[in-house]
Amino acid sequence: MNTLAPGSMEQADWQTASVEDLVAYIVKRFHERHREELPELIRLARKVEHVHASNQACPAGLADVLEGLQQALESHMLKEEQVLFPMLLKGMGALARGPVAVMRFEHDEQDQALAQIHQITNELTLPDGACGTWQLLYEGLKSFTEDLSEHIHLENDVLFLKGSNAAKGVENARV
Repeated sequence: MNTLAPGSMEQADWQTASVEDLVAYIVKRFHERHREELPELIRLARKVEHVHASNQACPAGLADVLEGLQQALESHMLKEEQVLFPMLLKGMGALARGPVAVMRFEHDEQDQALAQIHQITNELTLPDGACGTWQLLYEGLKSFTEDLSEHIHLENDVLFLKGSNAAKGVENARV
């Protein structure tokens, strides 16, 4: 595998990267990070909702949205890691069309959850005098939502197309 230098991962030109490098980056950079961040974001959201329940700006329901997203993402990422990514790594892009369609559908659902987060938090706008926990929560949410959007883009617009094109190349080589 042609691994990239650690410092170059964020700036890499993913259009020219191999499927192997893309998959490794997605798992390391996004899957692992989502698994680390979401439990803490849920904990912070529950605390803010409990302590500030009487505040009109309280992001009521945020912890539940994050919990639902965590469950959906965990299932989604396992399907990618155990089914789709191995198929793409083996050059089975043509056979991966069904799983890719499912992943794209689930990405649309994740985009809807991100929209819910932004709606509940008033576009991550802190109220005047927000406590440290609330500030920490919104900083974490900003990072998480940006990461998830980048993650979805990288899979939909680069990895899935690259995997599909690789399969077309294999099919054409057989003719």
